[in-house]
Amino acid sequence: MLKKFYKIIILPYTLCLLYLMLLGFGRTQYDENVIRIKPFLSTLMFIENTFRLKTIIIIVLGNIIMFIPFGFLGWIFPRLNDLKSLVFTFVSIITIVEALQYFTRMGIFEVDDIMMNTFGVFIGWNICKFLEKRFNRLVL
Repeated sequence: MLKKFYKIIILPYTLCLLYLMLLGFGRTQYDENVIRIKPFLSTLMFIENTFRLKTIIIIVLGNIIMFIPFGFLGWIFPRLNDLKSLVFTFVSIITIVEALQYFTRMGIFEVDDIMMNTFGVFIGWNICKFLEKRFNRLVL
């Protein structure tokens, strides 16, 4: 039952998330391409330069929480049941999305985003495995 719901909702969810990443939040095109490739540095700079704790929590946790549903992709693509395959596939795809942000100048290519998004997928994969073990008949 849960798998059926997931299969229905993941495509619209993905499209909505792509919209937010490339066009949402009142984005305007940057004057130049921006890339931040030093791990943790851009997140620490963001935290240091942001005065509102609420904004920090929304941005940092949002980069993790919004990607938890992708940890369940093994329900649609059995090859992605394996954590290594899931992470490799996800990192490849999210890197392409970050590159789109860079080349269109509708965002910043940030390694920190890739790491936080991937951590969200890892959390989702663990939740998925927990649900499969604990509530097998509800998940199927």
